[in-house]
Amino acid sequence: MADAARNTALLILNTLDKKHQTLDKVLDDVLGKATRLTRKDRTLLNALVYGVLRWRGRLDWIIGHFSKTPLDRIDPMVLNILRLGLFQIMHLNRIPVSAAVNTSVEMAKSVAAPWVVRYVNGLLRNAAGNYHHVPYPDMEKDPVSALAVEKSFPQWLLKRWLDRFGLVETERLCDAVNTIPPITVRTNTLKTTRAALMGSLQGIVEKIVPTHYAPDGVSFFNPVSPVPEMESFKNGFFQVQDEAAQLVTLLLNPQPGETVLDACAGLGGKTGHIAQMMKNRGRLTALDNDEQKLLRLASEMSRLGISIVAPHIHDLNEPLNPKRLGTYDRILLDAPCSGLGVLRRNPDAKWKLSEPNLAQYHERQIRFLDNMANLVKPSGVLVYAVCSTEPEENDAVIKAFLNKHKKFVIENYPTGLPLETRLLVDTSGYLITFPHLNNMDGFFTACLKRIK
Repeated sequence: MADAARNTALLILNTLDKKHQTLDKVLDDVLGKATRLTRKDRTLLNALVYGVLRWRGRLDWIIGHFSKTPLDRIDPMVLNILRLGLFQIMHLNRIPVSAAVNTSVEMAKSVAAPWVVRYVNGLLRNAAGNYHHVPYPDMEKDPVSALAVEKSFPQWLLKRWLDRFGLVETERLCDAVNTIPPITVRTNTLKTTRAALMGSLQGIVEKIVPTHYAPDGVSFFNPVSPVPEMESFKNGFFQVQDEAAQLVTLLLNPQPGETVLDACAGLGGKTGHIAQMMKNRGRLTALDNDEQKLLRLASEMSRLGISIVAPHIHDLNEPLNPKRLGTYDRILLDAPCSGLGVLRRNPDAKWKLSEPNLAQYHERQIRFLDNMANLVKPSGVLVYAVCSTEPEENDAVIKAFLNKHKKFVIENYPTGLPLETRLLVDTSGYLITFPHLNNMDGFFTACLKRIK
């Protein structure tokens, strides 16, 4: 294929527009079939897809400035071709403008009429020479519109952040979200140490550093091969997991020999961490409503050398029977959420979510917590976590749960966190992280202790 990276990037963007799937799912599906992509192709592909999704708001503003056709009347596939071309012109200095324009024109030829091809060619050539001079909305008169273009975020989200944080902190948050994050992994201490893992990664990754708060974390950039192809990964020495997600399990503080439930286990990132903190001793139930995810989780536990995990299929919209499933010393509910705390890794969510979604997540999160309550042993704990820092999904959920379940209280002084990490716990007992404050994903976590 003459231009495999750009054509595949276009396919991914078009698929995201058409299907209600996450970027991770689309990437897995498309790249699993793209066997002819070279490492160089994959590097360019990732830069294009993530770059267009991060900067789509600004790209669309500039396209709209030069287009005689309104954005909402441009064919979505043609609009993605324009975004890809313009992103290369504005952000990828190593790609000549002529190459960015010409490859976009070639893609247009395969999907559009000749007059549309001329339109793509003319718009990109005009934009290449003049995008620096495109006026943006005035920050003083209309900060929401100005930030929406300059920082490339939806206006509804910026309104919320400006109301809560003010202009300066909102700008810092936007900038942090738009920064390419490192790959962060968690050492599997059942098999190795953080120091040994870092030693094994020397020479095959760049800028390798230990995480600041999580004792087993390591961050790095630009691995010479995909993570699953690394020898240390194949040997089960680590799992990919952001530092904020690692703190969730530290707050849960599972101990060897206990009974623990990972209630929304997914692919097993936190399941693996729980098991290693339990030193692979005890009973750990991994619950999810997706059988395929649980099959992949079982494979992941095998790679990590973990033997205490029992997968269980259940839809948490329905109550669980303690007589069938048992009761637990500790339960982790890493609840489905908006994902607004992980936009730097999943920029597609910026353009898929709307404010009403938050109310829907809120109701489901409360329902899931309610269905967990009767599975917690007396003196046991229920940890609620979401990768979102929006109030509807955070303290509003906890307050609703505590109003209904009087036998639970917030554990204000969690013992599982390292001393310095306890500084991240606020006066309400909530562990909250932000990309711009802590250089990690945005998470909200609360530890609820059953007192009777």
